[in-house]
This record gives sequence, C-alpha cells and structure tokens, in this order.
Amino acid sequence: MKALTFPKSHRLLRPGDYGKVFDDVQLKVPHRNFLVLATPNSLGHARVGLIFSKKNLKLAVQRNRIKRQVRESFRQQVDLPGLDVVVLGRQGLANLENAAVQECLNDLWRRLKKKHRQLQPSRSDPSEPAG
Repeated sequence: MKALTFPKSHRLLRPGDYGKVFDDVQLKVPHRNFLVLATPNSLGHARVGLIFSKKNLKLAVQRNRIKRQVRESFRQQVDLPGLDVVVLGRQGLANLENAAVQECLNDLWRRLKKKHRQLQPSRSDPSEPAG
C-alpha cells in the first residue's frame, strides 16, 4: 500500500515562496469558488500553498474543512508538473458540500495540467506552428 503522506517538501512554507508565485504568475486557473495561481519551480514536483480568508469563509470550521479538502485533492494528484501552486478561496465556498468541492478541485487540477502542457511546447519546441 502506498504511503498516504503530505510531506513538508510539497508545501509552500515561507512568505518568500508565496511571494515568488504572486510576483511571477505564469498560470492562472479561475473558477467560481477558487483561484489557482502557479509558477514553475526547479524541484521536479509540485508544491501547494493555501489562502482562505475570514472574509470569504467566516468560521474557522469552514476554512479548515476546505483546506483539508484541497490538501487531500492535491495529494492525490500524482502527475502534477513541477509547479508552485497557490489556491485562493472565493465567496460561496462555505455553501458547497464536500462532493461539490472535490468536483471543483478535480476540474481545477485538470485545467492546470492542460494549461501547463500548452505553455510547454511554445517554450521548448520551435518546430511547433504558432497560433
């Protein structure tokens, strides 16, 4: 059985890590309830940071529930490219059931991977036609 861990190496821990993402956003995946910002890193694996404000999720219970959902969803994404990812919460998250949150997150991860693939060929493959 695979170890079900979420090590510190897969988390954005310092303010500088978050600042790097905010200063150099290369991938942006909007959703009605979330906003995902990402920038490539040189680590070879993805790292995630979470920002959920009291303005959007009033109760600590609500914020913690959503954070647990995001962390679990991120942990299950084994094929994410080497990105530093910041997930921000928006209004209306408190009203969603857990299944709806998981569905939103799975869609966000899928769209993030797709945008990353679209970004890569333009950098590395000069024979790819533009447009």
